Amino acid sequence: MPITPSNPFKWRHYEGGVILLCVRWYLRYPLSFRQVAEIMAERGLHVDRSCIWRWVQIYGPEVDQRCRRHLKPTNKSWRLDETYIKVKGRDRFLYRAVDSTGQTIDFLLTDRRDAAAAKRFFRRALENLGNSAPRVINGDKNPAYPRAVEELKQDGTISRKCRLRQCKYLNNIVEQDHRHVKRRTWLAKGYGSFWTAWRTLQGIEAMEMVRKGRVRRLAKNDSVGQAKFICALFGIAA
Repeated sequence: MPITPSNPFKWRHYEGGVILLCVRWYLRYPLSFRQVAEIMAERGLHVDRSCIWRWVQIYGPEVDQRCRRHLKPTNKSWRLDETYIKVKGRDRFLYRAVDSTGQTIDFLLTDRRDAAAAKRFFRRALENLGNSAPRVINGDKNPAYPRAVEELKQDGTISRKCRLRQCKYLNNIVEQDHRHVKRRTWLAKGYGSFWTAWRTLQGIEAMEMVRKGRVRRLAKNDSVGQAKFICALFGIAA
């Protein structure tokens, strides 16, 4: 059921606060759909885990879209890497980039690990608000990166002064950052389709940006404030 701009919870069987609570817990903490349903049952709300799954598919991408305009800008030192996500028994590739302070710059799930996928990721990252144009890009030894960066320099997407450094030791920040997302996707034991995985990852990554304090005027360790922020995005009180 699509979201209406005036009332994002219209025709739902539960109040918006309950829906956002389930969605936020699933995306933020290493909980399965069954465990979230059990927690809600302890509070007298009997919600089927398949219902929570549908809420995550609908509201996960919506959280990502709505929080973008509230993000603080990142710095110009990018750390880029890709990790593996199981989809229908196959490895798909999640491109992720953080800045030198560990703040998430952007992410993209792709079917292939090649220059075309790298170019799509760079374009997505540069189009989103709050992401500064890179001064230096630190990547691993993926041979697709030099080709992608050179082609983007030629068409003016990336500045010609931007440097690409391919050294695995410079990428420790982003490689360590993968674990926060991987521990969430590990519980899924693989995804049934590419779009199911992508919609879920959008929500997970958005909640990670909020958790790490990238939202303006919201502290990194303020879990109560972060919960209120997510509710405010949808126009409801926490």
